[in-house]
Amino acid sequence: MIEEEKAIRAGRVMRTPSSRLLILACSATKKDGPRYMPAIDRYDGPLWQTLRATDPKGEMAQAAFLSAYLGFRAASAPIEVYNTPMTPQIAAAMKAGNLGTRWPQQKTQRRVMPSGEHPGMHIASMTDFGRHPFSSVALAGGHRYIEIMQELLRLFRIGRYVDDHAAVTVINGPIGEMRRDLRKWLTSGAV
Repeated sequence: MIEEEKAIRAGRVMRTPSSRLLILACSATKKDGPRYMPAIDRYDGPLWQTLRATDPKGEMAQAAFLSAYLGFRAASAPIEVYNTPMTPQIAAAMKAGNLGTRWPQQKTQRRVMPSGEHPGMHIASMTDFGRHPFSSVALAGGHRYIEIMQELLRLFRIGRYVDDHAAVTVINGPIGEMRRDLRKWLTSGAV
């Protein structure tokens, strides 16, 4: 209690992370800036703009992204500018992978230790290593991204990072409708 009071006085409000998970497709539109910046600030497509405008403090959901280049990561993860489209081959590789599959994928097999990060490390961190699984999930993006997100969701449930009975919302369609549906999903869980 004393630590919480000190944090409040110092302007650092301690809060429990949201039990809601939002997975957004990455964005081809990216902001310039420092070499590395949090994905939530770097991506600048319409859904990312809607997320920042609707939930500027990140209190309505924990956000993550799915990228052809970087795989699944928390939206707070620092990223640099890149341009890798989601091809059918990359999508198939992602769906065939597991929570330990690292992205970006290696170009060569010479390395003894694989490089990159894997979805398991990010989802574990977001749930306090499964102690606080998500009870509600929204998946937002194009069809190819949604298919991969659904496979990740299946793996997250097996790993106990998402409750078996978690409500799942799929946000897909024309961009105007997706922005509306994202805003609606975010605000429906507002406290």
